[in-house]
Amino acid sequence: MFDVTIIGAGPAGISASLYARRANLNVLVLYHGEGSLEKAHKIDNYYGFPEGITGRDLYDNGVLQAKNLGVEVRDAEVTHLTMNADMTFTLTAGGEEIASKAVLIATGNKKLRPNIKGLKDFEGKGVSYCAICDAFFYRKKNVVVIGSGKFAASEAGDLVNVAASVKILTNGEDKSQIESLTGGQYEINSAKISEIKGNPENGRVSSILFEDGTELSADGIFIALGEAGAADFAKKLGIFLNGDSITVNENMETNIKGIYACGNSTGGLLQISKAVYEGAKAGLSAVEYVRSLAKNA
Repeated sequence: MFDVTIIGAGPAGISASLYARRANLNVLVLYHGEGSLEKAHKIDNYYGFPEGITGRDLYDNGVLQAKNLGVEVRDAEVTHLTMNADMTFTLTAGGEEIASKAVLIATGNKKLRPNIKGLKDFEGKGVSYCAICDAFFYRKKNVVVIGSGKFAASEAGDLVNVAASVKILTNGEDKSQIESLTGGQYEINSAKISEIKGNPENGRVSSILFEDGTELSADGIFIALGEAGAADFAKKLGIFLNGDSITVNENMETNIKGIYACGNSTGGLLQISKAVYEGAKAGLSAVEYVRSLAKNA
């Protein structure tokens, strides 16, 4: 079991890992795919780099610094985060279950909304972004998941034992990955979506219209594009949100003991300096929390 597991290897997550590791805790950082920092061509407003630095170089330097200190860093997409009866946590990443005493969410907010006519109109009226939160409302009803990766497969898995039927729509994306991930368990449609339509009598989702003119009846639509982000993890655990940003106190603590958030996942100023500061605060708070568990054991 890890003392602290951090989701995200950007400035916030790596900063947190440095402070937690320097306190002699067993620290794991999980990340997957490129974040906004790696895509930055040049950064010239961050302290200590008079000639500027590329986002990729700053990112790589941070990860190397953490590894040199003894932080374990893994490229593995986190698809589930659950709390156990003993108040520890289990993360599912790359098909492996990982136990941890404390968790830091530093993913940024990766929620993606497809540009589909009618989508915003039906949010909360049949369009959802959290299967585990809303599956109950679709018992024995027909639902679809829009997505084509591991996150979509995970959301479908949360729905399959509740809904009458679950179909996956890739919205024009290649369906080979999701077919491989789900092993033929679901009907998969790769047609491009034109519009989400509703029932004028109750104002809720009724069907999905595709660009080829075909139409699919649906009682619920679950959006699962890309990877799970901060808001997705928060909703699954009942962590308080302000819009799509995780609500934290001055110590980066969420409303759930043992879970912290920092960086872009908390909203506000989306700058490296803020992410590094909040990561440091979150790391130190996690240290204090883990040490308190040892004292009370």
